[in-house]
Amino acid sequence: MILLHGVWMVGATMRWMAARLREAGFEPEVFGYHSILGGPAAAVPKLVSLLREKGPAHLVGHSLGGLVALEALAAKAVDMPVARVVCLGTPLCGSRAARVLARRSWTGIYLGRSASLLRQGCVTWPPGIEVGMVAGCVPRGFGALVARFEGAHDGTVSVEETRAPGLAGHVVVEASHTGLLVSRAAAAQVVGFLQTGRFPA
Repeated sequence: MILLHGVWMVGATMRWMAARLREAGFEPEVFGYHSILGGPAAAVPKLVSLLREKGPAHLVGHSLGGLVALEALAAKAVDMPVARVVCLGTPLCGSRAARVLARRSWTGIYLGRSASLLRQGCVTWPPGIEVGMVAGCVPRGFGALVARFEGAHDGTVSVEETRAPGLAGHVVVEASHTGLLVSRAAAAQVVGFLQTGRFPA
C-alpha cells in the first residue's frame, strides 16, 4: 500500500494515517514528492516506477496526492498493479480555491507546478479500478479565505468538488481538509473500503 500527501505537505504528514492502516493489517509506505518545485510531472513517473517495483498495491492519497495517484494510473493503465484507490478530500472536479489563487499574480506561485492539475482535477481512470472518496465537512482551512464555496466544504475543497460519476463510493466525515489526516472516522472508512471495496455504513 502506498500513501501520497497533498500540496505544501511532506511525507511525514501521512504517518498517523499509516499507523492506523498498519494496525488494520496493511503494510503502508509513504511516497514523498515535491509538490511545488516538482509537481505531478515529476511525481507521476516516480510513482509508476515504484508501483512496478512493489507489485500489487492499494493507493491512498490526500488532496493533490489523490490526483497524482489517478494520473499515474491513467498514464500506464494497462500494467498498473492497483485494485483500489482511496482519495481524502481530493478535488476530482478541480479546485475552485486553486483557480482563484492561479488568477492572481501574487498568489499563483503558491501552487507551483501542481497548479494545472489542481485546477482541472481528474474525473476518469482506467476501468477495473475501484476508487472511493472520503470528503470532509468541517469548514476550516485556507481555501475558505480565497474561494466562495457553495454548500458543504472542508475549508479547502467543497464536497461537490470531490464527487465524480465513476466513484465506487463517496462518504462525508466530520473533519476539515487537514483534519482528514488525523481523523479516526476517516481512517475507519479508508480501512473498510480497502478491505471490501465499499465504505462501512
